[in-house]
Amino acid sequence: MVRSGTLILNVAARFLLPLQLLFSVFLLLRGHDEPGGGFIAGLVAAGAFALYLFAFGLRALRAMIRVSPRDLVGFGLLFALLSTLPAWWQGEPFFTSQWWTVPIIDYKASTPLIFDIGVYLVVLGSVLTAITALTETDREHDA
Repeated sequence: MVRSGTLILNVAARFLLPLQLLFSVFLLLRGHDEPGGGFIAGLVAAGAFALYLFAFGLRALRAMIRVSPRDLVGFGLLFALLSTLPAWWQGEPFFTSQWWTVPIIDYKASTPLIFDIGVYLVVLGSVLTAITALTETDREHDA
């Protein structure tokens, strides 16, 4: 396996990737109650994957993700759209928040969280699409 980064970058990327992803999930779940939400959480996750890309290269990133970034954008748009349906089923206006209590873990699930997950996936997929496209273009230019 050919590594494109330095030893320090490779070690840092392996250490920071899970921490950044965990922090992005924290920001995502914190969303509508405190500062945070899907957009900034998606940017943090994209930053984690970008660091991994710079350390190990495009092939290693694709092997780790196993999903096309463009598919993430599509799934994110689907989640955002699905977050509008519970309000319609209740006969309420478009984008009216719906809340459900999950008794086993004492957690309140909501349509804003579903929407934020959609935004998270759209931002993550968009940034990864741009970064991988730039990496591919750069590699073709060097050849």
